Amino acid sequence: MNDWIQDVLGQLAESSKPSEVLEQVSAAARHLGFEHCAYGLRIFVPFTRPRTWMLTTYDERWNQRYREAEYLQIDPTVTHGVRSLAPVIWSDAVFRGTQQMWEEARSFGLRIGWAQSVFEADGRVGMLSLARSSEPLTVAEMRTKDPMLQWLVNTAHREFSRCLGVSPLAEIEPLTSRQVEVLRWTADGKTSEEIATILGISKPTVNFHIRNAIVKMRANNKNSAVARSSRLGILN
Repeated sequence: MNDWIQDVLGQLAESSKPSEVLEQVSAAARHLGFEHCAYGLRIFVPFTRPRTWMLTTYDERWNQRYREAEYLQIDPTVTHGVRSLAPVIWSDAVFRGTQQMWEEARSFGLRIGWAQSVFEADGRVGMLSLARSSEPLTVAEMRTKDPMLQWLVNTAHREFSRCLGVSPLAEIEPLTSRQVEVLRWTADGKTSEEIATILGISKPTVNFHIRNAIVKMRANNKNSAVARSSRLGILN
């Protein structure tokens, strides 16, 4: 393992605040030839109000403009990142549909960039972006640096998640194995009567488990409980 990686790991282990993690990740990014870095964490529950946390070393004027213009809603790298684990390299083609945003970002020196996401079973998605003002990313550079970039995105996500202390499961009481089983059959479209027959228990018992699962998931009905538990990876 490279000495710089060992040094980053040591510094991260001592970091207790997101800002301290950002400082260490930024140092690693500079070692890899990037001037700036940004990390975003998104949780998709509630479905209508997904929560997002962002930390960056970008110019604060750009951060403010990004927030005010609500570019998070149209940023094509974010759109890609919440759907795919494949890395994305910034280009005119990637930002074709958001030309104004692209031009403004470039005016702040954010011209060359790379981003990749990490998906968690509980529905969290973390994305690390690295950027610089010049020197296009070549195939040779990406091939050489890919192992270190993969290491950095996963390490950054783990450490930011640790310091942010954000988990959608933290507010939910664990379901019993029977409750999970009943919700799985419900997700498959089975009625309480059908589930009772499949599991060899009574219909009232099935409904009892469903009601308890609804309470634990802080849902309003069984459909909501199924949707939330599925998104959080509980039914996997």
